[in-house]
Amino acid sequence: MTPNAPPAETRHLTAKLSTLDRYLAIWILAAMALGLVLGRLIPGLGAALDSIQVAGISLPIALGLLVMMYPVLAKVRYNETGAVLSDKKLMVTSLVINWVLAPAFMFVLAWIFLADLPEYRTGLIIVGLARCIAMVFIWNDLACGDREAAAVLVAINSVFQVFAFGALGWFYLQLLPSWLGLPTTSAEFSILTITLSVLVFLGIPLVAGYLTRTFGEKAKGRDWYENRFLPKIGPWALYGLLFTIVLLFALQGDNIIAKPLDVARIALPLLVYFLVVFGASMLIGRALRMGYARTTTLAFTAASNNFELAIAVAIATFGVTSGQALAGVVGPLIEVPLLVALVYVALWSRKFFPSFNPAKVQA
Repeated sequence: MTPNAPPAETRHLTAKLSTLDRYLAIWILAAMALGLVLGRLIPGLGAALDSIQVAGISLPIALGLLVMMYPVLAKVRYNETGAVLSDKKLMVTSLVINWVLAPAFMFVLAWIFLADLPEYRTGLIIVGLARCIAMVFIWNDLACGDREAAAVLVAINSVFQVFAFGALGWFYLQLLPSWLGLPTTSAEFSILTITLSVLVFLGIPLVAGYLTRTFGEKAKGRDWYENRFLPKIGPWALYGLLFTIVLLFALQGDNIIAKPLDVARIALPLLVYFLVVFGASMLIGRALRMGYARTTTLAFTAASNNFELAIAVAIATFGVTSGQALAGVVGPLIEVPLLVALVYVALWSRKFFPSFNPAKVQA
């Protein structure tokens, strides 16, 4: 069958976007609204959710994130990740975008839009430093990106996050502003918090996914594993996503509702950030002839942020009621629905990648 055969592509995308997937934007908006309502109607719910924490994140939210990530990581063909590591063009491009261009761009946006609001500005810069290790798997999978590439890039980002987050925080909050004659912000980032975030939210589901595929294929074969087992656990990724969103907004709903204008001020630079970084990454990948699947993975890896870590660091450093923490909370408020919309933009853009073959995208 030829790569551009419309029937194959149509069948693939129809199967890919199930009823749950197709209306995901609606479910996410409903989950946000439900979380806000629950946070307002049930006194003390936020405090109860936040009473037990894992890696600086509420335990129920941590469980939701793990449920969300496990099915996607169980889909990865780990024996094929070596080909991704050998793709130096993808590796170098991803590292430059994620750790040089994207944080610098967020720094510029924070000072342009929030120069008079130092707490929100600092929170936004922290969000820009926290590279995504969780939800990017969901967006990448829905957009038919390269799962093996996503797993490798997220793993590399995680290593960089542990060693580079604190140094970059010092650079963008103290050193660079002082060079430019701007006010500086003093902040000490806990390496333990960052390391725990990576180990919990990436390490646990990654190991679980690897072991599931290894022993599943060994016991029943790849055909059974990919055509019978994976379809059964696949929807749980989105169930975990929706559950996490409900709890996150129940936990922080009061701050969001009490300060709508502040939320709007924070949201605007975030909106610009996600759109520009995603669009630029797609164009760079297309120009470098990476192909649709890896270009899409590059774009979603670059445009997504680790809001779990950003919120945890902001709360641990500045306090749960701080403006920095509110900026971290607004991150997923904008990122989640926008990245869902960008899934459809990515799927639409596949016509600009003539080599795209949906039959090669894993089910």
